[in-house]
Amino acid sequence: MRHLQRLFLLPLLLAPLCALAAPGVDAITTTTNADGGQTYTLSIQVLLFMTALSLLPAALLLMTSFTRIVIVLAILRQALGTQNTPSNQILVGLALFLTAFVMMPVFQECYQVGVKPYLEERLELNQALENAALPVRDFMLAQTRESDLELFARIGRFEQMQSKSEVPFSMLLPAFATSELKTGFQIGFLIFIPFLIIDLVVASVLMSMG
Repeated sequence: MRHLQRLFLLPLLLAPLCALAAPGVDAITTTTNADGGQTYTLSIQVLLFMTALSLLPAALLLMTSFTRIVIVLAILRQALGTQNTPSNQILVGLALFLTAFVMMPVFQECYQVGVKPYLEERLELNQALENAALPVRDFMLAQTRESDLELFARIGRFEQMQSKSEVPFSMLLPAFATSELKTGFQIGFLIFIPFLIIDLVVASVLMSMG
């Protein structure tokens, strides 16, 4: 279970590491062979950065408030009746910035308890990942319905847990994603209702006027 948690938390830890890496480390090193040829080698820094980039979309969708925000914005666009205005690119970009704003306290805490000690060589990578996981885990637990946790506990046949701290990440992740979907559609529905009422009132007035 912890391996799955570390896999999704790697982007949160590796991205700052790559950005704050020492400027003296070259991305590509060149080695001259005995026959005069040259061999090009990518540094481990670039490999870690590419790994973080490949995992970042999944972590963004499944471990943040991005899903809820983008659903609400999409339903709001439908309620306004503007079809494809604003475009999907604008909606996704706005959702990304709003997600960054909402998640910034969590990311800052992850940096303080996980990334910074690792950069200062006070923690090993495994311990840094464990520390960085705690703020994200607390955020996900706070936004997840207990009914969704119970649902996936029954589906996965997990043993009964005494507290939320015992919830495994393999159960928390789908429960959080499902809860975010529900919350997003509920908020969107509440936003949609006033526009629907206005449409009905306008239609009734126009019909009464003949």
